[in-house]
Amino acid sequence: MSAELVVGPMTRYADATRVSIWVETSEPCTVTVEAGQVRGEERTFTVHGHHYAIVDLDGLRRAVPYTVALDGVRVWPRDDGTPPSLARPVAEARRLLFGSCRTSVPHDARHVLSHGVDVLGAYGRRLRETPEDEWPAMLLLLGDQVYADEPSEAMLEFIRARRDGEPRDEVADFEDYAELYRQAWTDPDMRWLLSTLPTAMIFDDHDVRDDWNTSAAWRAEMAKVEWWPRRIVAALGAYYVYQHLGNLSPEERAADPVYAELRSGDGDRGAVLDAYAARADAEPAAVRWSHARDIGRVRLLVLDTRAARVLDPGARRMLDDEEWEWATGQLTGDVDHLVVCSSIPVLLPSGIHHVEAWNEALADGAWGPRVARWSERLRQAIDLEHWAAFRRSFEALTRRLAEVADGAHGAPPATILLLSGDVHYSYLAKARRRPIYQIVCSPIRNPLSRTLRLANVVASFGVAGLAGGLLARLARLPRPPYRWKIVKGPWFHNAVGTLDLAGREATVRWHTAGPATDTVSEIAEARLAPGRVRPASRRAVPRG
Repeated sequence: MSAELVVGPMTRYADATRVSIWVETSEPCTVTVEAGQVRGEERTFTVHGHHYAIVDLDGLRRAVPYTVALDGVRVWPRDDGTPPSLARPVAEARRLLFGSCRTSVPHDARHVLSHGVDVLGAYGRRLRETPEDEWPAMLLLLGDQVYADEPSEAMLEFIRARRDGEPRDEVADFEDYAELYRQAWTDPDMRWLLSTLPTAMIFDDHDVRDDWNTSAAWRAEMAKVEWWPRRIVAALGAYYVYQHLGNLSPEERAADPVYAELRSGDGDRGAVLDAYAARADAEPAAVRWSHARDIGRVRLLVLDTRAARVLDPGARRMLDDEEWEWATGQLTGDVDHLVVCSSIPVLLPSGIHHVEAWNEALADGAWGPRVARWSERLRQAIDLEHWAAFRRSFEALTRRLAEVADGAHGAPPATILLLSGDVHYSYLAKARRRPIYQIVCSPIRNPLSRTLRLANVVASFGVAGLAGGLLARLARLPRPPYRWKIVKGPWFHNAVGTLDLAGREATVRWHTAGPATDTVSEIAEARLAPGRVRPASRRAVPRG
């Protein structure tokens, strides 16, 4: 039987001369990718009966159409009228496309009514009519690429057809995850977009399960669920193959011992992947999912804000010591723009920020053990688990960003841009007196109901705004290192964002698509004022 494409091709890592193409195939085979005079070839590796390869193209100088062949038989592009896919090297981050939270449901009238238009698919259709030199350099997917805890009707049919036992309505093993990714990434519009735009990714909770690693209490509760160990191993193993490998440069992949083991033989290497995933869950400090790269004069830092958490009450951290030490090495100046991707926002509306910090203090025992138990239940019930709820890490990160902005770690960037999703509304926040911006774009396709929109406005911008500061003072919490405020938004549309970077200038735009025309329209635009050009210094950081 001849091999066929199952998922992909997907353009993943790209730099000034290289592009990496990821594929899943139906059978073990040799994958050949050709782009003009540049050719790459790789043998698939197998895990749990699925076959994968990443093929590196080296020596590219411009965007070139590419073809994919399996055992010498061309399988891509298909003869269905879809434009050719391009191998596009990335020398500059002139425009970045970003977003998070995309459900994979059909595009019929019923699902458009419940989930809205898939804005990323609509944006991809617009790109087909747009000159290539105006396309984004990269696509950044900032979490919830798949919804493992909210399986679609098609996914439930798949699960129920393959097993009689429990769990009947849950994604539970690698086979389920492979189907989840197949459904998410093989819609024709999404497939073409992913085949052409270089893409960097990071997970958030729904890639695994809602509230993943909210607290030690949450982990203890999930450990009692019979199928959970199988689920978390499958989730992290699938993430490694479908998302993480493509984030790595060819050198980083070559140095990865797990990748070497997966490719070391013709047999199924599922046990190798499972062992690695189990260790990643049990010993988070042993694995780093965060990644970084410099693209011209722009540094892109993508932080793991889920698996790297330290959950011990009284010593909570968003990033463990090893991850934070690595991150601080990336959080420096001497670039035009420092772009930090965190699936969850760092700078929330100030009221909800104070509420989350207050809740953490109470959960850690500030008002006694009985209140601590109540606060833990509240933490899980209404998702009080952003950076503010890991106050020590919030303060460490925001102080470090202030130092970078003030020139304490190299010449200060023009802007420090925090890109996030998760909260299902979009907004822009700015730090006082510094060019530090929080840019939130969420969801791509998973809107809140009108009731929940109103509840979020009242809670995040109303009640919390009035009560948050008082609660923080009652818990005797220190003030944040500096102040910030929401300067645009919130908006509750399905949306994707674009970030234009030209020299030391930066502009962000939010885009949506309506069901009537299914065309992309702009929600808002903001020019992000740069900081002053100053020489590097080691002076103390003033309080904002």
